[in-house]
Amino acid sequence: MLETFFPILMYILGATLLVCLIVLVVKLIYTVEKTNNILDDVEGKIKTLDGLFYTIDKTSSAISSLSDTILDKVFSILGKFIKRKKVEKEEDDIYE
Repeated sequence: MLETFFPILMYILGATLLVCLIVLVVKLIYTVEKTNNILDDVEGKIKTLDGLFYTIDKTSSAISSLSDTILDKVFSILGKFIKRKKVEKEEDDIYE
């Protein structure tokens, strides 16, 4: 009796396990398809923003180079004034 009961029980459990695995795989495939659709949508939205980010990058680079140029000019002018004051001070020290 046990010799026939265990194989039948194993076949039933195996068939149940196979059906459960098939259902899980189908749900997994559906979830992966939904995830792919979401990722495609996000990728499309990101591509539309690439032009905006490119413009912002170019604008910030232009502003940075402009501010660097202005600061360079200001510091060179200040350097000339400081240099003149040092020269005048040294000349005053020589004559005293």
